[in-house]
Amino acid sequence: MNWIIFSSIFILLILAIIFGPNAWRLYKVANLFDKKTISYNFINMKEFFPTSTLIKASISPHVFKRREGFTLPEFYEFEGKEEQIQAAIDYFNTDGLMILQDGEVLYENYWNENKENSRHIIWSVSKSFLSALVGIALDEGLIDDINDPIIKYLKDFKGTGYEGVSIKNLLQMSSGIEFNEDYGDPNSDINRYARVTATGTSQREFAKTLKNSREPGTYNHYISLDSQMLGMLVAEVTNLTVKEYLHEKIWSQIGMQDDAFYLTDRQEVEMSLGGLNVTLRDMAKFGQLYLNKGSWNGKQVVPAEWVSISTIPLDEHVQPNAGEEFTSDAWGYGYQWWVPGPKVSDYSAHGIYNQFIYVNPESKVVIAKTSSNYNFVEERQYTKDAHIAIFRAIAKSISQR
Repeated sequence: MNWIIFSSIFILLILAIIFGPNAWRLYKVANLFDKKTISYNFINMKEFFPTSTLIKASISPHVFKRREGFTLPEFYEFEGKEEQIQAAIDYFNTDGLMILQDGEVLYENYWNENKENSRHIIWSVSKSFLSALVGIALDEGLIDDINDPIIKYLKDFKGTGYEGVSIKNLLQMSSGIEFNEDYGDPNSDINRYARVTATGTSQREFAKTLKNSREPGTYNHYISLDSQMLGMLVAEVTNLTVKEYLHEKIWSQIGMQDDAFYLTDRQEVEMSLGGLNVTLRDMAKFGQLYLNKGSWNGKQVVPAEWVSISTIPLDEHVQPNAGEEFTSDAWGYGYQWWVPGPKVSDYSAHGIYNQFIYVNPESKVVIAKTSSNYNFVEERQYTKDAHIAIFRAIAKSISQR
């Protein structure tokens, strides 16, 4: 029996030596969302995956003023029932929640060993930061027109599924690329992407393998690789990495308090589709920038027109509840921002496992939320809709005070 145990250990050691880094990354990808460790994983991604150098905090950090006396409302209305907000915070395994009104902090709280200086992965909330960079590059004349085909700038994608796809199509998740983004399906395209990038395939080469199945600009279907294409575009036209451009144009301009970082592939290219790790306070700061229509202390950081058109569904196929012939989601979509609808002016950045930056212009409320909701895969639309109901209840209670 001892020799069997010894042989097994020896084989494992040999495998670790030969395949060590890749094996460890594959293991973490496979177990990243385990109920027992998901919160720890989400605030410690730097331990497990390749990451960029730090996006350095501003040399003049902005600290929000605080307003005392606010308490969370007790209830919210959802699907015809009155539900408890605190119970929802617990059920959705909330890691952090911050509420601003008029640029002042009303509420800030942390759970699951998450802290004010924890850099939490925000998954697809990263896409909304990326949208801002596209708008800035357009304003600077580095991009001629968002109706340009992407291959005008990324010439090596000629002959791939992305030929014939415009920048606007990418912004609206309307490329027509055939892609399965079901995180619960181990054979889905998004999980295949995670595995191959963990073992060394570049994101750029992976994107070239994708095929087109619909006419671009006619159907809204969420495809994270569309956002990665936008990241490649930003890098191409600016001659900077996404990280560098983000620091220059946003991080240093609005007084971000803390360093941040991206997950990267083995080629050290940022996973701009969802790999940004930031503190809750800096998430809220970005939301406040958008509430301010892209202005910060009198300086226009993101073009005001870009903020306006990014946060509304401009075309029929991206409207809320547009119908199965136009969309695969009940929510509307702007330029990498979600628009829940039906007739409310609020909008949200959203990442899997319930990361949010919620902006409500009418009540001047911004809410940032990080979570490690292990129920997300089975309850995706429910968790999205419930959060918007909670956020709207909070905004309403604030505006009535």
